[in-house]
Amino acid sequence: RQSLVQEGIVEAQLPSGLYRVDIDGSRRVTAHIGGGLERNFVRLLVGDRVVVELTPRDLTRGRIIRKA
Repeated sequence: RQSLVQEGIVEAQLPSGLYRVDIDGSRRVTAHIGGGLERNFVRLLVGDRVVVELTPRDLTRGRIIRKA
């Protein structure tokens, strides 16, 4: 399973545990927090740099795998 990993900045906190992440200043991705971060109670705030794993099928959705 091939996945695309990119770095971006959290732009907004959305309902249902989703975040809007700005990648390269041109693309916006809707992402949720991956399991490891969720269990460790990592807080994400607007402006944080994060690493996002994008889904191969839909490049507008992804999972935040860690803070950068």
